[in-house]
Amino acid sequence: MPRQAILPAALDATGFRLLNEWQRDFPLEPRPFARIAQAVGAAEEDVISAYRDLSAQGLVSRVGAVFAPRRLGASALAALAAPPERLEEVAARVTREPAINHNYQREHRYNLWFVVTAASRAQLEEVVAGIERDTGCAVIVLPLEEEFHIDLGFDLKAGGEGRRPHADARSDEPIARGDADGGCALPALERKLIGALQGGLVLEARPFATLAARVGLTEGEVIACIARWVDEGLIRRFGVVVRHHELGLEANAMCVWDVPDAEVSGLGRRLAQEAAVTLCYRRRRVLPGWPYNLFCMIHGSAREEVLAARADLAARLGLDRHPHAVLFSCRRFKQTGARYLDAKDLAHV
Repeated sequence: MPRQAILPAALDATGFRLLNEWQRDFPLEPRPFARIAQAVGAAEEDVISAYRDLSAQGLVSRVGAVFAPRRLGASALAALAAPPERLEEVAARVTREPAINHNYQREHRYNLWFVVTAASRAQLEEVVAGIERDTGCAVIVLPLEEEFHIDLGFDLKAGGEGRRPHADARSDEPIARGDADGGCALPALERKLIGALQGGLVLEARPFATLAARVGLTEGEVIACIARWVDEGLIRRFGVVVRHHELGLEANAMCVWDVPDAEVSGLGRRLAQEAAVTLCYRRRRVLPGWPYNLFCMIHGSAREEVLAARADLAARLGLDRHPHAVLFSCRRFKQTGARYLDAKDLAHV
């Protein structure tokens, strides 16, 4: 069953292109919206206004960088088992933590799942310890061990049959300037630029000039630095980041399997090429409560659509010969862009 986004009735063909075609390969030049306007046959100011409207409607989270996991700072998927009667209280404590960028309730004994990002592994551990202390709930931390497909883009065409990025063969290598503790050892001005990029571009005619003024670089230096980071793989993609819930992809399931270590890499690479799969990676087991090491996300407009897609790929790849589970999202408590550097980290730059 193809994944089908449900777009606003008022969205015209140009608006659809603005949402769909620049989720990656956003123009890295002084007037990027003028280049997009030329491609869609519109005026620059109309394109900027359209992106502002799409952001105001919640369809666009930001226009900017999606940083590659493990290439900058430290990050991990984490979960806890909150008593049902305390779920909202515990979720509120997790949500107000600046280092948390995603926080979801899922159908499982581990019912609260969140992503922690920090400037270093030590800071990440400090965040987790604080959550455990304040909630009384033990947290399992599941670091990424092998990436098969992490792009975070959503092809909005019927059936999702657009370009399918392949897993990045460089994903397991640390960036050359990173440190052994997963911290950020980039030069000070580059750290400052990353900090400014985390919230996305200002939607105006010369957004890179505004970034440059904020961080003490020239417009050309900012563009060149971003282009280099894209080429190196520090930035996974640079472009429009859409919100899948607001686009009608409200059903999503985290599908997990316990695959023998000798088989997980090959199976993960095959799974990553499936059109229905939006994320796919290997994570660390936490025994005895969490035995699963192969993860993928499947998004759809309805639960039945997601289950049908999962059943199809599991049958073809023989996945369900391994122990498995399906964790549907129930509620979204928080969804923002990852922030590896906070104000404290940038204060001494």
